[in-house]
Amino acid sequence: MRNMMVASTSTLHGSEYLAYLKDQLLQELRQLHCEEVLFIPFARPGGISHDNYTEKVKNILEPSGIKVTGIHEYYDPIAALEKTPAIFTGGGNTFVLVEQLYQLDLMSTLRKRMYEGVFYLGTSAGSNICGLNMRTTNDMPIVMPPSFKTTGALGYNINAHYLDPIPGSTHMGETREQRIAEFHCYNRIPVVGLREGSYIRVQGDTEILIGPHQARVFRAGQPAIEVLPGYDFAQLSKST
Repeated sequence: MRNMMVASTSTLHGSEYLAYLKDQLLQELRQLHCEEVLFIPFARPGGISHDNYTEKVKNILEPSGIKVTGIHEYYDPIAALEKTPAIFTGGGNTFVLVEQLYQLDLMSTLRKRMYEGVFYLGTSAGSNICGLNMRTTNDMPIVMPPSFKTTGALGYNINAHYLDPIPGSTHMGETREQRIAEFHCYNRIPVVGLREGSYIRVQGDTEILIGPHQARVFRAGQPAIEVLPGYDFAQLSKST
């Protein structure tokens, strides 16, 4: 019984960290009578330290009565992952996050906990690792993980921070859609382009798009389609 929020980003332009997710997150935690969250800070946006990244989350959640502890603070992080009632994996660099999860032998335990129904929030890189692999991340490969395989809690890949082409732009690089088309030259895994402010609410067998925006769905050999809030992405897993 999966119980997840898979979000494109933690922060919307002009707003505070987690602001657009905070009310829903607190509601979910209170329904579970959960007063503690294990934070995974390994993605380190901008090279922030694990301690400082964890402190950033504490400053948002602890005034609401939710204790936050960084997984790096534990002598045995696997045991911490096994026992926690809720997990939050923050955004940053997906290569760094995945490399660290493998180095500490946490990837398989994280997958197991997801399927056991632990509450999980992922933002950006923390959402990328919910897919089958991390090959559709936007991040630079500044480290090399032993595998691109991730948790597979979703039967497709996520492209977080999905951007549409800007009319009249003079940018000469590939668009996000072109990059995903390159991915589909070699892979048949569906990809969900999540726009800022949207997230996938995973509950059991449903994977519902929540938020103000449509999402863009890419399948190998097929035209991309736009889907509305309320769309159930679970059908993508059944089509592959």
